[in-house]
Amino acid sequence: MRKVRVVVAQIAPRLGEVQANLEHHLEVIEQAREAKADVLVFPELSLTGYELRDQVADCAPDCGPAVRRLAEASTDLDLVVGYVDESPAHKFYNAAAYLSGGEIRHVHHKVYLPTYGMFDEGRYFARGDVLRTFDTSYAPAGMLVCEDVWHPTSAWLMAQQGASILFVPSSGPTRGARPGEVTSVEVWHELLSVTAQFQTAWVVYCNRVGGEDGLIFGGGSIVIDPFGRTVAEIEPLAEGLLVADLDGEVLRRARTAYPLLRDADVEMIYRELGRVRRTRFDLPGEDPEPST
Repeated sequence: MRKVRVVVAQIAPRLGEVQANLEHHLEVIEQAREAKADVLVFPELSLTGYELRDQVADCAPDCGPAVRRLAEASTDLDLVVGYVDESPAHKFYNAAAYLSGGEIRHVHHKVYLPTYGMFDEGRYFARGDVLRTFDTSYAPAGMLVCEDVWHPTSAWLMAQQGASILFVPSSGPTRGARPGEVTSVEVWHELLSVTAQFQTAWVVYCNRVGGEDGLIFGGGSIVIDPFGRTVAEIEPLAEGLLVADLDGEVLRRARTAYPLLRDADVEMIYRELGRVRRTRFDLPGEDPEPST
């Protein structure tokens, strides 16, 4: 991994207004260029806003051209953007795209759709079922959208495929506050620190701000190194840009000191997961004996 400068855009997208959000993205891209960014990361559903509900299908046709326009702007810096991706079969996905060199290099469909409490994503979006890393000019990377990172196997699978950096775009609302502190941000930071340390990977978290339909989004975007240490963070609740330099030597030191990826017993995990799957779903078959 070579050294790379990341800019995180903690913005407040406008609900359902793809064109207005596109224009704001282009403005932020110019600011990131001034900061000499290699990568600019936007939040979850940054082109559409989060609480779309019945607007999902209405926004999807505008997202395709908007993403292609942003891809044209990615000739000199890479972009992570969030949008609604419509399949040929007219399934709608909560998606994040990695744009580089004028092209769409990778698309991740959010796998875990929260449908509990204040969340209702499973009613409007189709669930992704693929977790893949992708190559960049500086390192292998992976993208996990918001709830994805709350399931530890997601980050583990990315790391096992070679990801050195995990990009986590998010639309995380606040769940309470104490004087001078947004409590949901603290919880997110703890989770991301553990994720970075256990996977010995850089974690770049971009959370949006602003409000929609009674939800207030917390912000608190942060960059964490492979030892689980905070490198840079931005205040909650307000729009702003966060600049951080990711050093490959830090990654090397972490993976030397803690060879967790090297020592993972993938064969054992595969065998035991097969046993758990057969037990859970009452499937036929015999469990293989562990090797001695």
